Amino acid sequence: MKILVTGAAGFIGMHTALSLLRRGDSVVGIDNLNDYYDVRLKHDRLQQLAGQGDFRFERLDLADRAAMAALFARQGFDRVIHLAAQAGVRYSLVNPEAYVDSNLSGFLSVLEGCRHHGVEHLVYASSSSVYGGNTRMPFSERDNVDHPVSLYAATKKANELMAHTYSHLYRLPTTGLRFFTVYGPWGRPDMAAFLFTSAILEGRPIDVFNHGQMQRDFTYIDDIVAAVVRVCDRLPTGDQGFDSGQPDPASSSAPYRVFNIGNHQPVALTEFIGCLERQLGRAAERRLLPMQSGDVPATYADTAALAQWIGFAPATPLADGVARFVRWYRDYYRI
Repeated sequence: MKILVTGAAGFIGMHTALSLLRRGDSVVGIDNLNDYYDVRLKHDRLQQLAGQGDFRFERLDLADRAAMAALFARQGFDRVIHLAAQAGVRYSLVNPEAYVDSNLSGFLSVLEGCRHHGVEHLVYASSSSVYGGNTRMPFSERDNVDHPVSLYAATKKANELMAHTYSHLYRLPTTGLRFFTVYGPWGRPDMAAFLFTSAILEGRPIDVFNHGQMQRDFTYIDDIVAAVVRVCDRLPTGDQGFDSGQPDPASSSAPYRVFNIGNHQPVALTEFIGCLERQLGRAAERRLLPMQSGDVPATYADTAALAQWIGFAPATPLADGVARFVRWYRDYYRI
């Protein structure tokens, strides 16, 4: 198949493109290579894709409507895996406009391209952040997600609503994936594994929010990618038994689905830090801080629906995933 991967220079995007290329798909990757974090890391990710089969890269901004329309018209994609977005909960507090441009206007460009050019299936990144103020654990796709606590989360909820509209109006099959705290080699520098590792190795204190009383459903990148690819291969067709009197938020009579992708094993942040300390052979100096605005104390994915849909469940133990990340980090930065 010919598949568009947006955000191909990103963490999940690079790994997803690699997986598709290795099984023989033709991949076109786009990314705007913005400077939200170290652009060199993004270029180095793209180098991992060079020469890995039928891969082409175009530097392109999602919010450039004319360029996006021309891309879809020129390429004739079979399917689209949309992973590009302005990421980060905390950054949305200081630069909200970036989230509107990328996550809302940019997502509309993707939807319009799929609509007008016969794309068979749009798979797109949502986020566990949509659960917002919900405190019922584990988070289920059937839960109400009408109380976001960050603009980032609000844009991801908006993406799900926009996708459903296009599934309903134009019968475009769409599947949204709510990612839960992804980590692993080539990860993002603004995420916990990267931030903590760099600080510990440099002898700096690490910031531990909510005084350490945090839990996250850490999910290893290989498990995430395996699920993304399998989801891409299965098109939603609409639930014939959908009850509009008691609607299920995760499905529809339209060809639309939403799934959690998590490890289904929440881990205390202190345990995650301990794993890093053991792999690095150094103790962290912990600076305990209050909860940050826009954050939530815990995430925990109910993954039963995903397992039923594609027969898959994450399988990488935290200790193994952290060890692989630390090996990559030391090799990449030659530490």
